[in-house]
Amino acid sequence: MLVLTRRQGQRIRINDDIHVVVLDSRGDRVRLGIVAPDHVVVHREEVHCRIALERASALCHRSPTYAKGA
Repeated sequence: MLVLTRRQGQRIRINDDIHVVVLDSRGDRVRLGIVAPDHVVVHREEVHCRIALERASALCHRSPTYAKGA
């Protein structure tokens, strides 16, 4: 894990096309802005986990599909 210290307005770059900008910091909270191409999905951790659980649940509840001629 890379650990960095940044001040408001400073950026972090990931490859050539992703930028993370420190927008504000107050107490124990930091506001970040993330600029990424449309094909890069960016979610908060809890949203990512919820989406993954919903996908797994949907897969478990699908009816089996059988190949034609079987």
